[in-house]
Parts: sequence; C-alpha cells; structure tokens
Amino acid sequence: MQKTKKFLLLSLLGFCLTLAGCGASTQAKYDPQKALGPQINYTITGIDAGAGVMGNTATALEKYGLAQNNWQLQTSSTAAMTSVLDKAIKAKQPIVITGWVPHWMFTKYDLKFLKDPKKVYGAKEGIHTIARTGLKQEKPGLYQFLQNFNWTPDQLAQIMLQINNGVEPTTAAKAYLKKHPEQVKAWLKNVPAGNNQTVTLAYVAWDSEIASANVVAQALKTKGYRVTLRPMDAQPMWTAIATGAADASFSAWLPTTHQAYARSFQGRYDDVRVNLEGAQTGLAVPTYMTKVDSIEDLKTK
Repeated sequence: MQKTKKFLLLSLLGFCLTLAGCGASTQAKYDPQKALGPQINYTITGIDAGAGVMGNTATALEKYGLAQNNWQLQTSSTAAMTSVLDKAIKAKQPIVITGWVPHWMFTKYDLKFLKDPKKVYGAKEGIHTIARTGLKQEKPGLYQFLQNFNWTPDQLAQIMLQINNGVEPTTAAKAYLKKHPEQVKAWLKNVPAGNNQTVTLAYVAWDSEIASANVVAQALKTKGYRVTLRPMDAQPMWTAIATGAADASFSAWLPTTHQAYARSFQGRYDDVRVNLEGAQTGLAVPTYMTKVDSIEDLKTK
C-alpha cells in the first residue's frame, strides 16, 4: 500500500513515540520468560485503518478479551509497519503485526501466523478475478485471459520481493514473464490479438496487487491490448467494477477480507475465478517468539 513520503515519515514518527522513543534501538530482546504485553506496550503493529485485516483485528481484540487487558492496535501504513518489523527482527525484539500472505515479508523473514481458534480471520482465502457484467460478451478475448490467469503465492512473492528491493513494478513484471514463458503461454491460450483494444484494470494498492496488476498488464500488452491500471482502495475498486468504470480486477480477497463489498455489490459483478489459492490474513510474529503461538497466548504470555 503506497503512501506519500510525508505520510510515511509521520507514520514512522508515530511508531517511534508508541514504542518508547524509537524503541527499535533501545527495546530489550524478546524474553520468553516474561509476559509479552509489557514487552511491547500491549501494542499490535498495524497498517492502514481501512484494510480488512485491521477491521478483523479490532474484532479480535474484543473477542479474545484483549481490549479489556489494555491491548491496542497501532494504525499506520504497510511501509511503516514493515520498517518497524525489520528493525525488531534484526534486534531479536518482540513484535506482533497484522500480516497477510501473499506478501514479501513472509519470504524475507521467518514469520508465523498465530493460531485463531475463534476464527475471527476466517479460513484461508482465495484472491478472485472479478469483472464488470457484460464483459464476456463485449470483450471475449480479454475475458478468456481472465479465465486463464492463475498462479501461486510463492510465484507472486518473487515479484513482490523484487519491487520491495527497489525494482520498478513494470521491470519486475517483464522479468517474470521472460523467466516463465510456459506459464505465460498458458495464460494467453486461446486469447486472440488485442488489436489495440483498451482495457482498464482496477486494483487495490497493496504490495501483492501492485505486483499482480503489473504482471497482467504486461502479459496483455504482448497480445496487443492497451492497458490502463487504476490503483485505489478496496471500496472504490469494487465500485468501479460494479458501475462498469473498470473492466476487471484481480484483487478481490474472498470470502472474508472483502466479504462486505461482495455482499453489497451482489449481482453487479462477475466472479470469474480464483486466480490464487492460499491467501491468508491474521496476526503474525517472528518465529523466535517461541512461547507465542496463538492469539489466546497474548492474554497470558
């Protein structure tokens, strides 16, 4: 989820204040023999307030009795959260974050999801391809591509990690296509030449969706389609599909994260297929936090 430089600096400043004066440099290492809450000021490090995982975490604080025990959810941005995570891991400090897969942080760091016995975050999800109604009849070649496109969390993470390391999204996408010609061939099977046909793709401006949108755009361009990418928040993305302002999106997390939008716009979009299996959201910690394995543990550990 990309933010302006000013917002990122403010977000990082907010974290520094929360974590006792930039605690990443002064906070003690994780101590499995001590209660976790006081070690991290009873704070879960979160991301953008409007993200689905943040809403579910607010629910988790109530359902697990954490809110009554001084636990709080720190709102920030993905970039600020991963910056704090990086510093904590390098210093072997305790931290609890709002996490999701696919994301490059699970490739770069040794992280584990906390068990969720109350199923607040639901089961593993799929990332769905959705399209505006009537697209199949109006642009059958594009619709064929929508039906073909699918991949794995590990494949998506390859591009995400490159982008996080400073590679431009379009460059990372082109490199992926060049490295996986057979996969691209399968995606383009029975897809006719685009002949300069316009395509508008809406996507949620998350790291995973930035990667997937650029891969899709570059694949379609090889067939002669003119692709416009429109990054936006989740609700506007669903609205764009439902109103026909965009042709398709590869960013619908279902059945949990985008459940409210799917229900709200029921009958006004075409759920084409699941393009990625095994997506997941929840609370996560570094694996060296050996005494914390479940959200239930936060109350007592």
